[in-house]
Amino acid sequence: MPLFSYRGRNARGDLVTGTLEGADSGTIADQLFNSGVTPVDIRPAASAIAAPQVPDWLKRLTAPKISDVDLMLFSRQMHTLLKAGVPILRAMAGLQESTRNRTLAEVIGDLRVSLDAGRELSSALRRHPAVFSPFYVALVRVGEATGQLDAVFDRLFKYQEFEKEIRDRIKTAVRYPIIVMVVIGVAIGIVNFFVIPAFAKIFETSKVALPLLTRVLIATSDLFLNYWYILAAALVGAVVMFNLWVGTEAGRYSWDKAKLRIPLAGSIVLRATLARFARSMSLALHAGVPIV
Repeated sequence: MPLFSYRGRNARGDLVTGTLEGADSGTIADQLFNSGVTPVDIRPAASAIAAPQVPDWLKRLTAPKISDVDLMLFSRQMHTLLKAGVPILRAMAGLQESTRNRTLAEVIGDLRVSLDAGRELSSALRRHPAVFSPFYVALVRVGEATGQLDAVFDRLFKYQEFEKEIRDRIKTAVRYPIIVMVVIGVAIGIVNFFVIPAFAKIFETSKVALPLLTRVLIATSDLFLNYWYILAAALVGAVVMFNLWVGTEAGRYSWDKAKLRIPLAGSIVLRATLARFARSMSLALHAGVPIV
């Protein structure tokens, strides 16, 4: 029988590792459950031995991100399994085995460990704020209190589907202004790197006095040609500083306020934001979340 390597958590939450023989990973999982260990990762021992040791920071850097579609599928599948009467731990085990996103599979594995240790599902979800928003956790907590987890996951799926549709509409609305800005930037680069230098040589040989505007254009072109690396570094620095600024509460507020003033796209962003707010408030109140 093939040999499998596993990682899991015991009843105290300690990490345990080892190898077991079994027909497949499902058989190994059953053996571990029977011995009081909740499996987190099961893989053929040969691949685990052959795999090179990768530093944790590199694993985090190269780990696939959990997309909106992944979270939508998680909510939809949880609704389907719970509505069919599948126990939540067994549902989690099936989802962990079937999901293609390695990062989401690890998150589901941690949820299983937390549930097996006696935590509520909402508490387990709260341990992963980068994946599950406070709104998501609040609805699940209400579903636990009312015994309607399957219905809550169905509402969350529909809400996430609506959110994705709104985001797609916003991206479509701002795509045209972005394309125009990129085309203008490329045109400015071509003019400064190729067109103006060619005319500058002609003007230089003619020995005529040039208007102020023409001299400014030639000086700007020389700046691009001779100090392009400084300009590139300044551009990268500006992008980094902008991202850091937007990451702050005040910066995010100012940037969101500025987006509402973008011609054409601003009104679309405003309507989409109001629609998302109304939908979120309706879903939360309907599920029984307190308004304050």
